[in-house]
Amino acid sequence: MKVIKKIMNNKIFKTTFKIIEYILFICMFLYLGFIIIQKISNNSSIMGYRMFTVATGSMKPVYEIGDVLVVEETEFSNLKVGDDVTYIGAKDDFKDKIVTHRIININNNEITTQGVANTAADPVINYDQIYGKVVYKLTLITFISNLVRNQYGFFFLVFSPLVIIVFMEIVDIFDNKKEKQDEI
Repeated sequence: MKVIKKIMNNKIFKTTFKIIEYILFICMFLYLGFIIIQKISNNSSIMGYRMFTVATGSMKPVYEIGDVLVVEETEFSNLKVGDDVTYIGAKDDFKDKIVTHRIININNNEITTQGVANTAADPVINYDQIYGKVVYKLTLITFISNLVRNQYGFFFLVFSPLVIIVFMEIVDIFDNKKEKQDEI
């Protein structure tokens, strides 16, 4: 118990732990806030950006299932063949599904996309169906998201740190009580 107390009272440990705690809290808070606002507003953009999670393997090996992507609204004139775009499907099996695929052809206002791993092109879409162009894959958020979905990852990434934080708070409470009693 003295070793744990000594480690917990170490100034460097406390400072490092607090910094890591704040960074993780801010990242997760921003990510969750972004997702909640996006869900409430029916996938409206926030400052021109949206986040989506890859649900299928149609874009392997570029994007894996579970990857978190940042999509930026972009003008039609800025789209080109080879760009990865996210859009809302309107026809056939794609109806009302959010899809992220690569542009393979642009003809006037009609855009043809296809998943990298797919052999057939998607139904033609119009520019007004496009949410935006994929600009970034959030590797750290993807990693954390995938870990939290796994029971072992949840235990080590969420449950264990929570228990440690609660334990440290309880130790602080008892230390404060002891200090007050010693003063009296």
